[in-house]
Amino acid sequence: MTITEVINTENSNLFNTINVVEEKTMSGNESRIQAIHQITNRETMSVKTPKPLDKIWATDVFNLAKMEESLSKTAFKAMKNTVKTGAPLDAATAEVVAAAMKEWALSKGVKFFSHIFYPMTNITAEKHDGFIISDSEGKAITEFSSSLLIKGEPDGSSFPNGSIRMTNAARGYTAWDPTSPVYIMHTDNGSTLMIPSVFMSWTGEALDKKIPLLRSIDAMNKAGNKVLSLMGETEIAPLNSSCGAEQEYFLVDSNFANSRPDLLLAGRTLFGASPAKGQQFDDHYFGTIPARVQVFMQDYEDQLYRLGIPAKTHHNEVAPGQFEIAPYFEAANIAADHQQLMMTLMRATAKKHGFLCLLHEKPFAGINGSGKHVNWSVGNATQGNLLDPGKTPHDNLNFLLFCGAVIRGVHKYGPLLRAVIASAANDHRLGANEAPPAILSVYLGDQLEKVFQDIKDGKITSSQSGGTMDLGLSQILNFERDPGDRNRTSPFAFTGNRFEFRAVGSSQSVSGPLVAMNTMLADSLSWIADKLEAELKKGTKQPDAVVAVLKELMDLHGNVIFGGDGYSSEWHEKAVSERGLQNIPTTADALPALREDYIKTLFESTGVLSPIELASRYEVYAEQYILSIEVEAKLVIDMAKTLIYPAAIGYLAELSITNSSMAEMGIELDNSVAKKVAEESNAMIAAIAKLSEAIEKHDFATMEEHMQFCANVILILMSKVRLHADILETEVADELWPLPKYQEMLFIK
Repeated sequence: MTITEVINTENSNLFNTINVVEEKTMSGNESRIQAIHQITNRETMSVKTPKPLDKIWATDVFNLAKMEESLSKTAFKAMKNTVKTGAPLDAATAEVVAAAMKEWALSKGVKFFSHIFYPMTNITAEKHDGFIISDSEGKAITEFSSSLLIKGEPDGSSFPNGSIRMTNAARGYTAWDPTSPVYIMHTDNGSTLMIPSVFMSWTGEALDKKIPLLRSIDAMNKAGNKVLSLMGETEIAPLNSSCGAEQEYFLVDSNFANSRPDLLLAGRTLFGASPAKGQQFDDHYFGTIPARVQVFMQDYEDQLYRLGIPAKTHHNEVAPGQFEIAPYFEAANIAADHQQLMMTLMRATAKKHGFLCLLHEKPFAGINGSGKHVNWSVGNATQGNLLDPGKTPHDNLNFLLFCGAVIRGVHKYGPLLRAVIASAANDHRLGANEAPPAILSVYLGDQLEKVFQDIKDGKITSSQSGGTMDLGLSQILNFERDPGDRNRTSPFAFTGNRFEFRAVGSSQSVSGPLVAMNTMLADSLSWIADKLEAELKKGTKQPDAVVAVLKELMDLHGNVIFGGDGYSSEWHEKAVSERGLQNIPTTADALPALREDYIKTLFESTGVLSPIELASRYEVYAEQYILSIEVEAKLVIDMAKTLIYPAAIGYLAELSITNSSMAEMGIELDNSVAKKVAEESNAMIAAIAKLSEAIEKHDFATMEEHMQFCANVILILMSKVRLHADILETEVADELWPLPKYQEMLFIK
């Protein structure tokens, strides 16, 4: 008897079985079905008409323009000199500035102020204090003296500190950084005057990311000044590095995210089968931005403009559900502060619009992850951008020296650059065919590669131009083509007038990479200055001296220049065997570089980090790596046992009921699905047992050994649990699956 024949007989036993299955199906996945219903039936948020940019730009920032309006001429001149040149600020001026800040803030309805600082967590920290105090008569008055502006006292032992501070020696200080403007942060719960600050221990060690950044800028300025002086420059304004960081991110509806413990606690999906459609059609990149996302972007960018953050571009990224925002470049210290603020505001604004903003480097397996490409250059007000080659780079000696310094720095300190972008999250994308490989090389483009090859050959001849782009269409204007192509597989690529450090992770602070780049540049510029000075003292003419120094540099460090496919297996092999570069695939392999003597010497000689401060960073970042993986491992076990396994067993039970009912009516069904589900369920439970046993191991001799265990044992065991779980997702009835699926989270907006 066929199924159709049985149904046509209206066998009541079969219909009862079907009804039971349907009832269990609806109750088994109610939250997921409800989430889809809520998203697809949500009310469209109204689009507010944006205000003109000149009406909102920096309205919530106490910048130099506002200082000029509210400070005396003497105080303003002193503040401007500090902001522009880093000159010391006297206590009397600080008192005047504090009074003006308070009045400005109170006029905008602010009742609290906060020193905002950047501990070694990649996120921001803030302690709020009221302007209010009471006098002897019990009246409330406002107070904000220079002492309150200059110094705060958070607990130094409750933040990651690498054993610098203990609970019995806990004092820490925050101190106002006058080179970064204060601003007002508005929330639904009130407004706060935010004061960008540094964070240090009572004994003076840096506990944050800002102090090393400011020191690295100072070190680079001193070394660069010496090179420019040897090149005959007489007026040399302070040098600073600039940064423009392209921020990639995903948006997932909160209704889905709230049903995914992995997204909420780890920032990435620890389970999820690949959907039939991902990014293979390349139809999301630069496509039409979803209307709901556009509303979010407008709201978000209006807030950025009010805070003086120059958000310049936004667009769809490669992966479905992925987007990017890129600000215009700014001075490195300001850019780093703004990057932290952007991430904070992005998460908060996304929540208001019913999204969870994912900044994790690899939230979804099988599609592109997210990076934060850091565009970095160096220059000043008198010589301009020193990494701008101009029309004839072979004649631009200042550029050649500074570009050569970058080449030397990346080659000599490649392991350091890999270490400062190392994290458990970023390991998932580095080396994959979506992000630069874990081998640090420099891409210069055809034009500059030829110039530096000529230098290596002992000559400077000419440099080729890009020519004119002529499509042969009269209606399309011809334009000048860039002299070099763009290489998306290079981790450190020259892009016209700057270098782009493409391997930085989307959730990371840009301060760490900026510190490493500024410091390696300072060291290389010092090396160049010493060599150049020696050549000039011998009577060598300046152009010949430059060629001689750069020729030696290229002989020593030219192996780091590579313009080919950084993803290719041939490059991975040749980079190590023929060029002596290091392939550093994981954080466990990368972080020990911070303990190398030559890295210690680099930071100590430049004054950027003391040996104690550097050691603390190794300890903090290693601990964060271990903790991140252990949290994920525990989540894998919990989700697999309490969500995925019950769904699989429930499906098996329903198949059993149906098969039994069919058998009673003489119908034999194919039970291959049931066998597959049973096999994968058992295999998953076995894998869970091995993972559970592994995370109980704690007898490690060193932190490095513990990291290697996480990288080479725990992560592999986690992937085995996931393998079986993801197969079950493709076998268990869709209506019974408890977790929102990739196709829903990525495509339903």
